[in-house]
Amino acid sequence: LCSAAARGDHEEVKKLLDAGVDPNGTNAFGRTPLQVMMLGSPRVAELLLRRGADPNRPDPRTGCLPAHDAARAGFLETLAALHRARA
Repeated sequence: LCSAAARGDHEEVKKLLDAGVDPNGTNAFGRTPLQVMMLGSPRVAELLLRRGADPNRPDPRTGCLPAHDAARAGFLETLAALHRARA
């Protein structure tokens, strides 16, 4: 799921979530799909959030939240999706 989110592959993310993959599961670096997702893919963010991804879980290495990363990189649509999810 993390790999699909990082690529911004909405269809693959949906398929994996439909198959029961945990939206808060971590990759080998302890990061969640929301933390590694392609920030320019607000549809992926919205899908992960609708399926229970935690927008307030800090990155284990940097301590930043996904909203911090989206704001810093200028991805306003993704930031808005995170904000709507109470990030």
